[in-house]
Amino acid sequence: MTSLTHLDDDGRARMVDVGAKPVTRRVAIAEGRLDTTPEVVGLVRSDGLKKADVLPTARVAGISGAKRTSELIPLAHIVPLDAVSIDFGFEEAAVTIRATVSTTARTGIEMEALTAVAIAGLTLHDMVKAVDPAARLGGIRLVEKRGGKRGIWRADAAAEPETETETAAPTDASAAASPAGRTAIVLVVSTRAAAGAADDTTGPVIADWLRERGFDTDEPVVVADADVADAVRGAVAASPAVLITTGGTGVNPTDRTPEATLAVLDQELPGVAEAIRAAGRAATPTAALSRARAGIAGRTVVVNLPGSRGGVADGLGVLGDLLPHLLDQLAGGDHAPRPAHSEVPDA
Repeated sequence: MTSLTHLDDDGRARMVDVGAKPVTRRVAIAEGRLDTTPEVVGLVRSDGLKKADVLPTARVAGISGAKRTSELIPLAHIVPLDAVSIDFGFEEAAVTIRATVSTTARTGIEMEALTAVAIAGLTLHDMVKAVDPAARLGGIRLVEKRGGKRGIWRADAAAEPETETETAAPTDASAAASPAGRTAIVLVVSTRAAAGAADDTTGPVIADWLRERGFDTDEPVVVADADVADAVRGAVAASPAVLITTGGTGVNPTDRTPEATLAVLDQELPGVAEAIRAAGRAATPTAALSRARAGIAGRTVVVNLPGSRGGVADGLGVLGDLLPHLLDQLAGGDHAPRPAHSEVPDA
């Protein structure tokens, strides 16, 4: 891109015609920060300000800002939003803001994500100004966008200088598929385990399996079923190479892992989920009731596994064959040839 798309040939402002673009799923992530004092950060975290419900109010304001972006930015299109999430983090003297916005449309939603961060940050400023009128909102930037003809763009990758080492192709397929330096997250979805009423028996198994294959994996994150949507969204936002969940895939009314997973996927891999179900059915017919999903969210492979040790063992057995090739494909590797005996003979 070498020209400004919002200017016509005479240099006048215009709205870009997106009518010929295909409708695709698009995601934009933006971030910013409110620099303040450690005292204010403590008050926000403990909800100790006179204006109570600080973070919920800022979150709702950010969502509203995303929905009204076309009214605030003159040349922005009216875009139907699929989802908007606002997440906050804390540093010693700052509150960080991160907005993730998704749509299925003809144009991107970078401005919606940036506006969400800005409005959420301004609302935070309004809530804390009685204690710190010198608080500073800044650092608002686009972190990542997905979808459209350019695929995936990340700010950090765009800022890195290209070197011969970084752009050189791997010498063989095994180098391309090597997980060295890749991170993985294990998410355990269990209300009882999150409450301390039961032990987590599946998360450590998955974490050990990933470490044995060279992934940098922290201890499993355990969340209640009611919190799975935020947990999955937060895990994907960290951009690991692999996210494996365990639990919450059945038909119980509280099982929401498949829905939370589908909300973040850019591309489903139904064959992977079905292969895991088939492996489970070989041991127990009830495996057919699993609603587990698998797919790609940005550059992250997301796979749901059952909440039982047997189901996890079956699923890992399937992934052992599929995951290296899948990661190779995401990294731009060539398609592996079929074995000679499976090729169709010439007529």
